[in-house]
Amino acid sequence: MTVSRATNAAIRFGYGFHPDQSAPRGPEDLLLSLDRAAAAPLLFPVTPRAERREHVAELFRLRRAKASQDDVRAQRKKLRQMTIRDGAQSLYQRALSPHGFFERLVGFWTDHFAVGAKNAGQGVLIPDFEPTALRPHLLGSFGDLLVAVVQHPAMLSYLDQVESVGPNSRMGKRTGKGLNENLAREVLELHTMGVSAAYTQEDVRGLAGLLTGYGVDRRKLAFGFFDRRAEPGSHRILGRTYGGRPSKTHAETFLRELAEHPDTARHIARKLAVHFVADTPDPGHVAHIERTWVRNRGNLPAVYQALVEHQAAWGPFGQKVKRPQDLLISTLRAIALMPDRAREMGMRGNLRIAKALRNLNQPLYRPPGPQGWPEEAEAWITPQGLAGRLEFAGQVGQLLAKRSALDPRRFAETMLRDALRPSTAFAVGAAPDRWEGLALALASPEFNRR
Repeated sequence: MTVSRATNAAIRFGYGFHPDQSAPRGPEDLLLSLDRAAAAPLLFPVTPRAERREHVAELFRLRRAKASQDDVRAQRKKLRQMTIRDGAQSLYQRALSPHGFFERLVGFWTDHFAVGAKNAGQGVLIPDFEPTALRPHLLGSFGDLLVAVVQHPAMLSYLDQVESVGPNSRMGKRTGKGLNENLAREVLELHTMGVSAAYTQEDVRGLAGLLTGYGVDRRKLAFGFFDRRAEPGSHRILGRTYGGRPSKTHAETFLRELAEHPDTARHIARKLAVHFVADTPDPGHVAHIERTWVRNRGNLPAVYQALVEHQAAWGPFGQKVKRPQDLLISTLRAIALMPDRAREMGMRGNLRIAKALRNLNQPLYRPPGPQGWPEEAEAWITPQGLAGRLEFAGQVGQLLAKRSALDPRRFAETMLRDALRPSTAFAVGAAPDRWEGLALALASPEFNRR
């Protein structure tokens, strides 16, 4: 269906309408909002790294002191609850910020550079990833963003870089340990050039050697470079030689060059168009983003402008299915949740959000792999997926009906504007119970698509 640019701007390039916030009217408003978003303090900051470090140190202290299992379990529970709280804070931030386009970009890059928790120790590292590795670099160069991501403890731990040791390093000679290629492979295959690009296993191995020395300072929960683990000498990657005396800057140089590679431009241009516009994007749109990337050497604001200025960006509404996290965020905006109310919900609200996402098959901090969550509609519109969405809509509808006097039809009109189809408006207004009308609006095809 055809909808206005204002509606597409709010729903396709943001998380939907919030009754108490002004909505963007088109591409110019989207671009103007980026600088304001970057300068604004977070409404929902996550636990500071220093506080997180103290909780981890306390767990280590209890283990060293051979404290009771009850005490150790209680401390682990604190860490789990902190991670759940921080995950909810991240979702509240995206939902209630007035800068929807910026927050959607945060969501895109979070998934592009997916990190997950294989164990409780990794779970502690992940909440810090978005505010320190992603958000500060969203309006800079892709090279700076890539370096920040690769050096973040969550990425280094998730992709086993902490296990990689140069065979000829001091530690390698002493222990016999060797390279772990996971991070190097995913940097080339997923984060930059793409799986079909012209790199070889030798390039992967060369990058793995260049990245040795990169690790995690466990006391600080921060990036560390460890000379004793670093493979000495030079490393051949993509036809060029890098390295020398062990230093973290050698890998930084390569990563910044890789960020400007034509294959990187092509791969991420298509991912942007797929994420924001259509599972099968317009080739001209992808080519426009790609050319802009190459011409501007990975300058991200120029890339975002190319994304929204092309005619294909404003094509027919509903080409994309909202993934569960996006659906939940859109719902929080639609019900006019306010920041103070979100803060008041506390741990009970955080647990509800975590449970809802588990039931919708997109749990917090649990991507299916370093490739992130699937984009295509077929991955989400399944019998199980539809059942979960209907159950979620019903639960929210009942909750809303108890706590407010919302008129279902007016609710649907407010949250969908001219994207609301007459048949949906009629069904919502004709529902026998108010909660059912609210649930029908939330379960409608229009609300589940963008």
